[in-house]
Amino acid sequence: MKIDFDKNSDGLVPAIVQDAKTKNVLMLGYMNQESYTKTIETKKVTFFSRSKNRLWTKGEESGNFLNLIDIKVDCDQDTLLIMVDPVGPTCHKGTDTCWAEDNDTTFGFLSQLETVIQDRKSNQQDEKSYVASLFRKGINKIAQKVGEEAVEVVIEAKDDNDELFLNESADLLFHYLILLQAKGYTLKDIVKTLESRV
Repeated sequence: MKIDFDKNSDGLVPAIVQDAKTKNVLMLGYMNQESYTKTIETKKVTFFSRSKNRLWTKGEESGNFLNLIDIKVDCDQDTLLIMVDPVGPTCHKGTDTCWAEDNDTTFGFLSQLETVIQDRKSNQQDEKSYVASLFRKGINKIAQKVGEEAVEVVIEAKDDNDELFLNESADLLFHYLILLQAKGYTLKDIVKTLESRV
């Protein structure tokens, strides 16, 4: 990997730090050739601190190290993307990220959908909501719907109509998300279970 440390007069390149698991951006630091080499050797992310004017291993005082997983360089060879396994909060202010955001795993649209389902679960009196009506009917009805949708997915999988297969698959996933919350769980719990099997 070729990194252009000479592009800037100070010999520094920006280093974007990203959690390898959650994919959240944790912080931005700067590296020179020496800090990059030390990072590779120790597997602990080390920056060049502009304020201290020296090498600085993240976590050297707090114990909140950034364990190196991978490093990539961008197309101009002057910016690094550093994938890490963080130990504790990343920011010196005690937050998970330097943007004061939680470093939680999210699933994009599916996480948004889970939030909507949770809202319907909390507001079961909403007469217009299909999801609220399922929660009012209880776990047996919700589980029955998952079973029905699973059978429909199997039926459509044997045919050649991709649109029907995808629609039934979406229905199954939607009702499964409802069932998870009816049981008090979310997708994060399922991911944790799958990860434990690897």
